[in-house]
Amino acid sequence: MTLQGTPIFILKEDTQRTTGKDATSSNIAAARVISEAIRSALGPKGMDKMLVDNFGDVVITNDGATILKEIDIQHPIGKMMVELSKIQDQEVGDGTTTVVILAGEFLQQAAELISSDKIHPTLIVEGYRVATEKALEYLNEIAHEVAVDDEKLLKMVVQTSMGSKIVASHSDHLSKIVIDAVKSIDSGKRKIDIEDIKVEKKEGEDITSTRMVRGIVLDKEVVHPGMPKKLKDPKIALIAEAFEISKTEFDSELSITDPSKIQEFLDRESDMIKKMVDKVIESGANVVIAQKGIEDIAQHLLAKKGIMGIRRVKKSDMEKLAKATGAKIVDNIQDLSSDDLGTAGKVYETSVGDDDMVFVEDCPLAKSVTILIRGGTELVVDEAERSIHDAICVVRNVLEDKKVVPGGGAPEAYVSRKLMKFSESLVGREQLAVQAFAKALEVIPRTLAENAGLDPIDIIVALRSAHESGSSATGIDVFKGKVREMIDVIEPLRVKTHAITAASENAQMILRIDDIIAAKAGGGPGAGPPGGPGGEGMDDMD
Repeated sequence: MTLQGTPIFILKEDTQRTTGKDATSSNIAAARVISEAIRSALGPKGMDKMLVDNFGDVVITNDGATILKEIDIQHPIGKMMVELSKIQDQEVGDGTTTVVILAGEFLQQAAELISSDKIHPTLIVEGYRVATEKALEYLNEIAHEVAVDDEKLLKMVVQTSMGSKIVASHSDHLSKIVIDAVKSIDSGKRKIDIEDIKVEKKEGEDITSTRMVRGIVLDKEVVHPGMPKKLKDPKIALIAEAFEISKTEFDSELSITDPSKIQEFLDRESDMIKKMVDKVIESGANVVIAQKGIEDIAQHLLAKKGIMGIRRVKKSDMEKLAKATGAKIVDNIQDLSSDDLGTAGKVYETSVGDDDMVFVEDCPLAKSVTILIRGGTELVVDEAERSIHDAICVVRNVLEDKKVVPGGGAPEAYVSRKLMKFSESLVGREQLAVQAFAKALEVIPRTLAENAGLDPIDIIVALRSAHESGSSATGIDVFKGKVREMIDVIEPLRVKTHAITAASENAQMILRIDDIIAAKAGGGPGAGPPGGPGGEGMDDMD
């Protein structure tokens, strides 16, 4: 800024500022790079990515959220795209690649309007807002209601979710496990808390050995060799307090003049621990699961009475155990009574792979269950865990909303055609923005075709023709290389609505940025403008 020819500096030295079209172009380019990076991972024919971190740890996946989470991205707009994928994963569990590809294409179409048609970003944002509202209406038109007891349809939903994953060949086996697990925790309320499904993984055997346990599996072992390793119809106590003598919170010393006092002091400690054990015995419990430690003396005393003990169990697992067994978590052992105990069909320790694990199985309530994942290698087990998480989420979405849409790019093709017709009713430049939005939606079927090695032009033309003829469920069969009615490829409505809404909102936010003020950090090689290599984060976005 200048005042009568005199420069006035309001920003600190070396601060970089980019304004106007340069800022918009830089932001759109950054978002497009992220979108293109994961585009080849979309669909059943999508390719996997291998990610290696600074420590040499390897992740192989085609899950969009996982790919972006593992990449160290510096550009602030790139970070927004990562956050977009993360939120999609948290809210609906699936569609993490789709949402990023859509956001990138919305911005690409907007960039063409800005450069060729000289349309102001504000007008595009308004057009995108209108198009998003109409898109949600059109999605509801092709959605159809489902019954919660329709096992066949639920199985299709899970197999569609797993179709692009490494476990696709085992989707028949895994879909039964996932559906059973979600239905087990469904209490009939409006919301299903998938946190009640514990996913435990252990390398060894193969994926077909994956199973659901109606109870909780603990990656722990019985603390004392003299304790029983298997009990039927156990009485289970969940203790949050430590079976140990509590230490003082500050350094302290004991000054003893009489040697006999040492033994007296040790005896007093033993008595305190014995009282804790006596209280457990008095309650009638024969399984003690402790959130904290169990002293050696306590282990010995519990073992003598035939009581099984497991220690250092995570708080989240304690809460799941409470739901599964009906036990109450007791904070003070002296308050423990028979009313606080839970039960199960059996509790036993067994070897799983190279480790011992404790199974609390056949719980009568079973409001919290475990899926134990097996696989040949750690990489396979990790990818199976991600696939099962997505599958759990889509089953939850269907049970809560009871609405599904056809897959294979059919919803995007249908909404795109309807938006094109809707745009004809608009006047002014807003019409062009709605058309750009409609055109952007076709990136999903186009990408599915590209990743399957098909000609995207031929596929899109055939898809448009089918939808013009009234076949709203027509999508791309990437295995047969043609378009058809997707009656056996089903997705939850929530996945599509959230993906389109979130991608549109993210694109609108990026388009509204016309001023980037970035502080230079340290002056090293990593410093630079956000649009360039090594660019640092923004101090402010206007």
